[in-house]
Amino acid sequence: MNEHSDLTSTTLGFIYPLFIIYGLYIIFNGHISPGGGFQGGAVLSAMFISKYLILPLLDTPLAKIQTVEKLLLLLIVATPILFLLTRFNTAYAVLNTPYLILMNTLIGFKVACGMSVIFLRFVFYEMQ
Repeated sequence: MNEHSDLTSTTLGFIYPLFIIYGLYIIFNGHISPGGGFQGGAVLSAMFISKYLILPLLDTPLAKIQTVEKLLLLLIVATPILFLLTRFNTAYAVLNTPYLILMNTLIGFKVACGMSVIFLRFVFYEMQ
């Protein structure tokens, strides 16, 4: 893995922003179309993994990614509880769509962090 092709690096540099936009599109439109948090998070994670495969960085902040993942899990659990206990879903029906977008976003980033952590764990343990 020490040598990488200039063609793959250039191609990844070109499609990397496009796939990030595509992953965010899937996440933000998950409430009105098929897809959502999990599928968009998988696309974002796949781009992170492909970037790592092209240009492996051994100083990847695995602990920071895990901390963000735990914080996102806390928000994923707390948001619906607060939304239902405050009865915003019945009192303000207009807030249902922003709630779904928020939940898709939280789930998408949680999935992206989780899949990236799983991949990096395999890589780091395989190198030992």
